[in-house]
Amino acid sequence: MEFLNKVCYVTGAGSGIGKATALAFARDGAHVVVCDINAEGASQTGKEISDMGGEVLCLPLNIARPDEVERSIQQTVERFGRLDCAANIAGIAGPVSKRIHEYPEEFWKQQIEVNLTGTWYCLKYQLAQMLVNGGGSIVNLSSAAGLIAQPENSPYAASKHGVVGLTRTAAKEYATDHIRVNAVCPTAIETPMIMEGRRKLAHNPEARQAAIDFQAMKRMGTPQEIANVILWLCSEKSSFITGVAFAADGGALA
Repeated sequence: MEFLNKVCYVTGAGSGIGKATALAFARDGAHVVVCDINAEGASQTGKEISDMGGEVLCLPLNIARPDEVERSIQQTVERFGRLDCAANIAGIAGPVSKRIHEYPEEFWKQQIEVNLTGTWYCLKYQLAQMLVNGGGSIVNLSSAAGLIAQPENSPYAASKHGVVGLTRTAAKEYATDHIRVNAVCPTAIETPMIMEGRRKLAHNPEARQAAIDFQAMKRMGTPQEIANVILWLCSEKSSFITGVAFAADGGALA
């Protein structure tokens, strides 16, 4: 029960890695704040936490709206009194694969607004509250595309590289305030976004096999495996670690 009675806030908690992370925090005794733009998905995750006897607060949240982010942190403190950990998982991928000169501007703007600016909003209000608390731990979800090039997916790669830079900067700025900030950078994980998104791996056997072959382990990862890394980085077991961009990649980038 590593997180017994700690208050853990998770965005993108309605599905995929975010849901796995919220459930993992709950299993380890945390009071969990479940946030997702999909209110139905957030409610389902919340129900599963309640069914296991956990304390949960479900909030509809668009992280690209700073007023909503600020209000969600206020609601967290009103309900539970503090904020100990945050996992900023929410993000989007573009619907098309195109080189930079062909890439539609609207999809560029959407991904930068959600993945990068939205993460900045989350950090802004989470850090302010953790300063009041006297400390805390934050993990941002980046991507392998935040460490290496991802051809025909420039806004996603740019936004996820930005998350890594934002993470490292925050880690330096708040290191003496007892606040740790780290990032996790997964490769191909079996989530709705990758299985049904841009490359539609669930419906494209060749693309799915290419994703599998990219991993040294020759398989895709699971949301639970990434949740395990996120919880470790939030826990006291990683107390001397801040500012890292942790590649959870099945050996792909080795």
